[in-house]
Amino acid sequence: MKQLDFLAIQIADTAADSIINRSAENASLESHLLTLQEQLKNLIHAHAPAYAVADARLQVARTLVGLGRGAEAWPIGRAAFDHFIEHDLFELAADACDVLFQANQPKSICALGQGIWIAVTCPIDPELTIELLSHVIEETPDNADGAAVAATTALFIADVRARDRQREDLMFFTTQILGTVARRHSGIDTPEQLELWMERLELKEPEKFLIRLRNVVDVLVQDDWWFDRHALQERLPFA
Repeated sequence: MKQLDFLAIQIADTAADSIINRSAENASLESHLLTLQEQLKNLIHAHAPAYAVADARLQVARTLVGLGRGAEAWPIGRAAFDHFIEHDLFELAADACDVLFQANQPKSICALGQGIWIAVTCPIDPELTIELLSHVIEETPDNADGAAVAATTALFIADVRARDRQREDLMFFTTQILGTVARRHSGIDTPEQLELWMERLELKEPEKFLIRLRNVVDVLVQDDWWFDRHALQERLPFA
C-alpha cells in the first residue's frame, strides 16, 4: 500500500453527522412547537375547558425544554402545574414538575422537590415517580446519602405500586439503580455487603427511609411550597 493511500478511504464524519441529526431533530421540534402553540391559542380563543388549556400548556412547555428554551418554558409549565394541583390532577402536576425541573431554571430544584412529594404521596404512575427520584440520584454527589434514600424509595414504589410485567421491569430497573448507587457510595460489590450497607443506612424499613426522603425533599424545596400539603393529603381517597 502506498504511503497516504489511506487518505483515499472515506471516513465517517461522526461529528458532522451528529450536528446534522441534531439540526433535523430541532427543526422537527420547532415545527411541532408551532403546531402546539397554534392549538393552545385556539383553545384559549374558543374558551375551551381549563384542563384542556392546561394540558396544552404542558405540552408546549415540554417542547420548549426539548429545544433548550427553559426560560420560556417555565411560566407556561408553572401555569399548567397550578391548574393541575388545584383540581387534584396529581399525576399531571407531578409531570409538570418534571418538565419544570428539566427547564434548568433557578427554581427547578424546588420544582423537583414538589414533584417528588406529590409522586410519593399520591397514587400515580410508578414510572413517573421513579423518573423524578432518578433526578435526585443523578444530581447527588457519590458519597451523599440522598441518592441511597431516593434509590431505595424507587425500589419500594416499584414493589408496592406496579403490577404484572410493569412490576417485573421496574423491580429489575430499580434494583440495578440501587446497586449502582451502593457501589459509588461505598464500593459495595456483593449481596452480603449490600444487606449490611442498607442496614447501616437504615434503608430496610419504609417508616425510616421515607422520613429521610422527606428531609431530602425539604432541602430541595427550602420552604417554598406551591400548595398546601396538609389540605392535599386530606383530599386523597385514602385520607
